Amino acid sequence: MTSNNLPLNPPFTCTGENDQTWSVKMQAFFEAYELWETVTDDKPLVALPANPTLAQIKSNNEEKAKKSKVKSLMQNAVADSMFYRIIACKTAKKAWDRLKEEYQGNDRTRQMQVLNLKREFESLTMQEDETISKYADRISLFVNNIGLLGEEFTDKQIVEKVPVTLPQRFEFKISSLEESKDLGKLSLSELMSAL
Repeated sequence: MTSNNLPLNPPFTCTGENDQTWSVKMQAFFEAYELWETVTDDKPLVALPANPTLAQIKSNNEEKAKKSKVKSLMQNAVADSMFYRIIACKTAKKAWDRLKEEYQGNDRTRQMQVLNLKREFESLTMQEDETISKYADRISLFVNNIGLLGEEFTDKQIVEKVPVTLPQRFEFKISSLEESKDLGKLSLSELMSAL
């Protein structure tokens, strides 16, 4: 089992300011150690029968150990100020859900966050003194933050947005690109490379 070689402390700490990034990293961390299902499925341990076999005892012990490891990792992956919010949670799932609810909000709050991010994305323009690379980073940040909240942008939507938000100095390059390539089929990175 992969989870036997777990570090005592996960490499990421949630401070309350980096909660979306932390949740993505922690999910990947748990998946790498085959523990994500233990976080998402809060099934109680199955009671051993009256005369359990060695295989049943071993399986039961492994499940108990997994649940304990995940809970311990969750507790160690948050700052002390956040630990007090999950201290009473009996399972990792309850702790995960409490943190998610507190820092990402309920469905209505997330919808409002998505709406606000989309509104900001729509008004996004490249600054005169900004490089293409920095602008691409800003666009990616918006797209990724919206994605973390459950909404997706297609490459086509993003690529359609970029040419109309660039400063006047890119007009010639944009015209050239529109004549030579189908912008609807380019990814953001391909468009930015071409610019």
